[in-house]
Amino acid sequence: MRARRHMEAGRPRFEADRRRREELAERFFDAFREGDVDGLRELLAADVQLVGDGGGKAPQWKHIVGAENVARVLAAIVAPLVRIGVVVEPHEVNGQPGAIFRDRDAQVFNTWALDILDGRIQTIRSVINPDKLGHVGPVANLWAIVREAGQARRPTAT
Repeated sequence: MRARRHMEAGRPRFEADRRRREELAERFFDAFREGDVDGLRELLAADVQLVGDGGGKAPQWKHIVGAENVARVLAAIVAPLVRIGVVVEPHEVNGQPGAIFRDRDAQVFNTWALDILDGRIQTIRSVINPDKLGHVGPVANLWAIVREAGQARRPTAT
């Protein structure tokens, strides 16, 4: 629907300047790694969407809309991922700035592509469907990662 609005308004769906898109993506992934809600929020369009493709074969969050909601979800998921050794590699995904997520054994379990327009991230497209990740590299067991990240999220007794 958003793409249709852009077409009707005569606006492109994506930002044309590759260097500006890559700089914005770099700032986004830095803020993501730091769990910086304010830093994330300032890079997101007000009506940003976080959409996922689990293909029914992987655990997937619901469609999330709005800069505040998306920023908070992203900030909440990063700490446990870092604790279990996940690496976020900036990488072009489907012609857009994005990232490949790898577990500690360098196996792929997620990709993100960022749709950027007017200097803001409009959509974050997550693909965790293992059938769609095999061409990127060996695919990790996402269920095991989710389980381990959930355990890493819980406070430890001292």
